[in-house]
Amino acid sequence: MFWLQLFIVIIALYVGSRLGGIGLGVMGGLGLSILTFGFGLEPTAPPIDVMLMIAAVITAASTMQAAGGMDVLVRLAERALRRNPQHITFMAPLVTYLFTICAGTGHVAYSVMPVIAEVSRQSGVRPERPMSIAVIASQQAITASPISAATVALLSLLSDQGYHLFDILLVSIPATFIGCLVAALIMTRYGKPLAEDEEFRRRVTEGSVPPIGVRDGHDAGGQEVSSANPGLGRGAVASVVLFLLGVVLVVLFGSVPSLRPAWTDAEGLMHTLGMPQVVEMVMLSTSAVILLITRIPAGSVVKGGVFVAGMQAVISIFGIAWMGDTFFKGNMDVLQGSIHDAVTAAPWLFAFALFAMSILLNSQAATVRGLMPLGIALGLPAPALIAMFPAVNGYFFIPNYPTVIAAIHFDRTGTTRIGRFLFNHSFMLPGLVATSVAVVIGFILSQLVL
Repeated sequence: MFWLQLFIVIIALYVGSRLGGIGLGVMGGLGLSILTFGFGLEPTAPPIDVMLMIAAVITAASTMQAAGGMDVLVRLAERALRRNPQHITFMAPLVTYLFTICAGTGHVAYSVMPVIAEVSRQSGVRPERPMSIAVIASQQAITASPISAATVALLSLLSDQGYHLFDILLVSIPATFIGCLVAALIMTRYGKPLAEDEEFRRRVTEGSVPPIGVRDGHDAGGQEVSSANPGLGRGAVASVVLFLLGVVLVVLFGSVPSLRPAWTDAEGLMHTLGMPQVVEMVMLSTSAVILLITRIPAGSVVKGGVFVAGMQAVISIFGIAWMGDTFFKGNMDVLQGSIHDAVTAAPWLFAFALFAMSILLNSQAATVRGLMPLGIALGLPAPALIAMFPAVNGYFFIPNYPTVIAAIHFDRTGTTRIGRFLFNHSFMLPGLVATSVAVVIGFILSQLVL
């Protein structure tokens, strides 16, 4: 029965990942139905708190986007990249890393990818180098963002053990940042120089891409071609300030529990306001204040790309987490008997399971909610789980994720690409380096600070 149920779960995950969008969520619901009605497993409680926290954060980020806040961040990033073109292999991942930390989603990288591709080509830097590590950094920063769905999910699982948001960030931020820095250093020498790349030279010859030194939007003689440069909407800067203030408040309340209200129940026990409720209230309030100050139409909030991607994540986590929790709880005796001794003796082995699951799910948050409860049930210490948190960033492995595909298309020189054998693509080396280094650094830091 165990292997048949596992097969059902794997098929649901596979088909859901191929469907895309809300496919993971609805296939998770179908798999849960089969496990419940077909095998008699008792369903666990759905992950309501996680879903509501993610919905609140996405609402605030989408409100900022609707007010023009994302445009402010993009313009700041463009200025930084153009001022340091020769260091773009380091600057590009730094920009996408900071964007993701602030927005809580790696999809904000789309907005700066064209800038990275253009500046690197114009300055003669092989675009594959900054483009690939920039995408990886946008993924790694998910596990370093205090408002990402993945971090929120991990916090909800570990808060009962006395671990706070600051504990997670204290390990994940330096670990992922160092991982990205090491990967960027390696990528500075990766591949042929742009001027010697055969594919780039072919495209220049046929006229599909400008040569080195000619800015896109200029003709071959360097004369500028006029283009639209729309101004920022009213309150765009204010929306960024307000959103970042909301993020700071979440970190502050999560790091200093004494700042949260507390009540005494009928039995005389003291209960402090939980972080799920704090995140929900702060981020919804942030969205409300942005709407009131910027006076943008509330209906425009749900039309942006951040809101659409975020709501898809909510549905995906709804189905996947519910199905995963039910499967693990119903088969805990089998799972504990088969792998308990292995992961107890070498906790780092669990990182491989997280990495493999993330490849299948294409979602850090869904991986956390689907597999971290198993790690807790197996008795893995919370510091080890926090150290392995960056291992959920494995969905670069198969080059089918939207940010990966987008980077390939934005690089018109053809240097950022999928290899002939699928797995020898531009993102494999920086992804493996950044993830493995982050996990190693995570274990070192967790032993020192937790």
